[in-house]
Amino acid sequence: MSDALLYALLAALGNVGGALAVSHRAARGLIVIEHAVAFGAGFMLSVAITEILPEAFARSGPAGPVLALGGYMAVHLTQHTVTPHFHFGEETHAVKPTAGTTALIGLLLHTFFDGVAIASAFLVGPALGMMVFLAILLHKLPEGVTIASLMLAAGHSGRVAVGAGALLGAATIAGVLLTDTWSVLVRHGLAISAGVTLYVAASNLVPEFQGKGGWRLPVAFFAGAGSFFATKVLLAAVL
Repeated sequence: MSDALLYALLAALGNVGGALAVSHRAARGLIVIEHAVAFGAGFMLSVAITEILPEAFARSGPAGPVLALGGYMAVHLTQHTVTPHFHFGEETHAVKPTAGTTALIGLLLHTFFDGVAIASAFLVGPALGMMVFLAILLHKLPEGVTIASLMLAAGHSGRVAVGAGALLGAATIAGVLLTDTWSVLVRHGLAISAGVTLYVAASNLVPEFQGKGGWRLPVAFFAGAGSFFATKVLLAAVL
């Protein structure tokens, strides 16, 4: 669990980094993060479908598919049903003062299961743990951008915006710690996290770039998928 906690901490710093890029108006950093969204979507989809789902179904048995579906539905409920205004990426328009708070609440469930995914993956083995960590790390920066820009658009200060990013990171760390404590998460956490990861990749990240013109973002998306297979071969040789 110590490895999982360390990698969860590194992932959590991504939330803070994305929030700092927004609060300090780092335009070049935001352009890089936009391409990271596309790259991360390709990598996350590949990890979720080829690695997390098979292991989750083996671990949870017949309950696995239902739990994965439940994780997918839960994120949709918190981010797009209960939350009135939410999308991944930088928010450039003024929003209601409560929009940032409700989005933060919605994202906390998702980031908690980021931690559960990391911890559950390391319980299976170091190779899967590293793969899941990389997938989660890639969307932590745009996640920080999302919550910080919403907070600023809702009229909050830069300090509050960065604090919101830090809270998301703290939820990820809590996910690791509670997975070690709750037996139900030890057994079924990976299945629930599989649904959450699928939602983030396919329903949050992909829509953010698929409607934009040019070839760079699609190339980044397919490069993300290709990098997954390269990383899998590398980890198999090293671990």
